[in-house]
Amino acid sequence: MTMLNHTAPADFTPPKKLVIASRESPLAMWQALHIQSRLQALYPTTTVDILGMTTTGDQILDTPLALVGGKGLFVKELETALADGRADLAVHSMKDVPMNLPDGFMLVATGEREDPRDAFVSNDFACLEDLPAGSVVGTSSLRRQSQLQARLPQLKIESLRGNLQTRLRKLDEGQYAAIILAAAGLIRLGLQARIRSVIAPELSIPAVGQGALGIEISANRPDLHAVLAPLNHADTQACVEAERAMSRALAGSCTVPLGAYATCQGDDLSITGFVGSVDGKQMLVEKATAKRHQADALGKQLAAQLVAKGADRILAALDGHK
Repeated sequence: MTMLNHTAPADFTPPKKLVIASRESPLAMWQALHIQSRLQALYPTTTVDILGMTTTGDQILDTPLALVGGKGLFVKELETALADGRADLAVHSMKDVPMNLPDGFMLVATGEREDPRDAFVSNDFACLEDLPAGSVVGTSSLRRQSQLQARLPQLKIESLRGNLQTRLRKLDEGQYAAIILAAAGLIRLGLQARIRSVIAPELSIPAVGQGALGIEISANRPDLHAVLAPLNHADTQACVEAERAMSRALAGSCTVPLGAYATCQGDDLSITGFVGSVDGKQMLVEKATAKRHQADALGKQLAAQLVAKGADRILAALDGHK
């Protein structure tokens, strides 16, 4: 992704109106309202509306994401609204954004990251380690499943789809002993009290872009670059750029158990990434560091380190099982 100049020109005039395309789930609407309030604070004379949409990913709830087409399911309808001019920008959870955007679209800003960790949610147990053998843990993510099976093979992992409220309801109905969710979503919806414990990133390496918001526009709208530039959080953008570069180099999607987590300290960028088999029996973890302006190269370097350890063989075996 090309870095944009994040300063508005001196003769900059804010638009009269902006329309944000968003999924209609409570979490997606929180994200859209958050960006709406940021834009209204920046441009008091601009009307900022939200166009709520139901995506294919919201409609297919009885099948694991990996089997029905992956991340793009949550993005496609929003991109159609951008392309035909019904909306000016779309707000996404970065972890839902495909690694390669379709031609004609671009990410123009990355919003500041919320807690990127996975959260352990249970009504009866305080942490994963307390679960008795054979306990059913719900997750829709191959990434979480792989890391859980590697560390705690005595647990039984079952698929868990639906929006946040649906997942919590299934837990409360007793379908699972515990479920694993992104901490960021629970925090944003004011549901921190449901988090029994957060899982350290070294024990459950987060999804690429987890906790960050992405702002997408049509590539033929250069007029929006300066408007949306103040929404970009430079540290988050560098971290997510490195994570996405690793995933892209390894052809990452919902169908592959991989994760990456980058952190920024001043000018230094550090990243940890993994590739595993779904059953957790094969698990490769690598780390790399670079300067923040080398974010894309750092992600590619991490991918190369993983491939050197055999990641390509794990991925090829996964391809064979699809």
